[in-house]
Amino acid sequence: MTRMEEVKTTYRSPDEKARLINRLKRIEGQVRGIQNMVENDRYCIDILTQISAINAAMKNVGLELLEKHTHHCVTSAVQNGEGEQAIDELMDVFKRFSKSQ
Repeated sequence: MTRMEEVKTTYRSPDEKARLINRLKRIEGQVRGIQNMVENDRYCIDILTQISAINAAMKNVGLELLEKHTHHCVTSAVQNGEGEQAIDELMDVFKRFSKSQ
């Protein structure tokens, strides 16, 4: 990113931010747990089960962020006459999000 590019931000309430950060920290702990499982030669199915749980947790975080973005950022952009760009951006992220699932 060059210096001239604008960095977009989204306001999150302290409660919302704390909830997201706590969830991501739990996921981070789960990933460290999988690292330990690999180091300790744990059974493949046990590791895959934990990976599945992490994927589901990340999907839920992503869905929460998509919902917030749609209700607030996209709605605001539509109201400000910038709806086409916001909808195109949203559709691009939906496409990327659905590929990762």
